[in-house]
Amino acid sequence: MEWSSVQLRALVELRRQGTMRGAAQALGYTTGAVSQQLAGLERALGTPLLQRTGRRVSFTDAGLHLVGHAQRILDIEMDAVSAIEHGHAEPAGDLHVGVFATAAVDILPGVLGRAQFRHPELTVHTREVDVDDIYRSVASGAIDLAFGLDYPDNPIPLDPALHIVRLRREPFDLAVPTGSLTTQEQIRFADTADLSWILPPPGSAHGLAVRHACRRQGVEPRVRHEVTDTAVSLALVEAGLGITPVTESMLRLRPSQVDRITLTETLARDVVAVTRTVTATRPSIAALLELLSEHVHQPTTTDQPVRPKAVRHG
Repeated sequence: MEWSSVQLRALVELRRQGTMRGAAQALGYTTGAVSQQLAGLERALGTPLLQRTGRRVSFTDAGLHLVGHAQRILDIEMDAVSAIEHGHAEPAGDLHVGVFATAAVDILPGVLGRAQFRHPELTVHTREVDVDDIYRSVASGAIDLAFGLDYPDNPIPLDPALHIVRLRREPFDLAVPTGSLTTQEQIRFADTADLSWILPPPGSAHGLAVRHACRRQGVEPRVRHEVTDTAVSLALVEAGLGITPVTESMLRLRPSQVDRITLTETLARDVVAVTRTVTATRPSIAALLELLSEHVHQPTTTDQPVRPKAVRHG
């Protein structure tokens, strides 16, 4: 009887998320890949673990018994990896890191360059993960460490299973079409009541945070375009189709022909590093967290941007 950690993780995540689609999002797989892993586990055991009725899936008695043991098996495996790493004089082994677009451009190259130089025995594997799935992916064990975002207006629910390190705070300004608000040095949320917004859907952490910030000031944003991708949002602003919140790192991701105006009220996000609490002291993870802290606190010419009344980017 043989099974793999990937198969057990798929089983545990299906139990945690309740659907194949939810398990796939948390693990960074396709739904078909999760289904294949579970089918392979059933073949290895010679017994059905799931009951499938149309698109609905439920656990058999055997599946419920195994899922109770599977998490303990995975935890023991992670303890073994940590013990092996502690036996090395320097951080070594494989580390799987989840990233989202802004972090990938703004943080990842510098950190990985330092890691390669300082810890040559450490191999970092990266995978792009939807920023709203970061926390589930870390909790499931699919990735060891991830970059994430936390919004004061829509904070991450406290979870003792997750260890969160706050790397830096990024204030939002508004990106507006070039020349549209040239007389204003700053803008209040109240001043945007009649403007068209470009925002992510309200089900996203970013989209909900902006809506909360607006409503706190008595404004319901008129969302004309619901867009998740930063590059698309900025392209729509360039075309004169609306306004959207931006940070310095978002503009570095896509230099754009837009005006950038300071918000009077506070709207911000925190860039964070996330790992499981039980693995936070693993030498490889601790080493990468140290490099991350060094990188984000290194002074750069863009850490404190000068913002006159309308800063044009592009």
